[in-house]
Amino acid sequence: MFTENEINALVVNPTIEELTTRLKDEFIETCAPYLEISNHDFMSLAILTPTIGVALSNGSVSLIEEMTLNKKARKLSKGGYWIKKDPVVYAMGHLIKHFDDWSDKFLSYLYQVVDLCIDKEDLMQSKVDGEGVTDEEFLIEVLKAPFIFIRFLSSFFHNDEDEDFVATRNISKVEYDRMLSYADAIGIGDIPIFKKYITKLNIK
Repeated sequence: MFTENEINALVVNPTIEELTTRLKDEFIETCAPYLEISNHDFMSLAILTPTIGVALSNGSVSLIEEMTLNKKARKLSKGGYWIKKDPVVYAMGHLIKHFDDWSDKFLSYLYQVVDLCIDKEDLMQSKVDGEGVTDEEFLIEVLKAPFIFIRFLSSFFHNDEDEDFVATRNISKVEYDRMLSYADAIGIGDIPIFKKYITKLNIK
């Protein structure tokens, strides 16, 4: 997943900065009038949107899911993991509370950010989602892929930064469906690496 410094590098892009400021101001005005948060930390919050939504797919965020989200939030926030009162963690509480009303706007924001950062046409040339592709071939394709695209995927859909990207993991049907929905909303659902990635999920 992204690091604090990588988020910082993204948010200084003038177009991304403008998109971030616009959504942040609307969110604060509507949902969190006393929220004080930088563009860096607000972008970090937005990047957590798919993870938050998957966690909420069963109706509520469990204690383990909350701990995982807090860890990811602190890793992305400006200033690092050891901040006692982390602004991303605090803002995340507002987003979780109003998720149904705001998820589409946050996903639309992510769609625009991803579109600015990746060459989708190039990524669509891959044949890695074809029949008979081995795990080793998939891993080579992942290693050859643009670094930023894999960063987006792991930040959106991985809970553990040390988790093997191509490893098989268990997921519920409702979580799986939510993940596919979010990938489509962000504009990456038809990219071959993502399509192969989801075949590694074991639906419980």
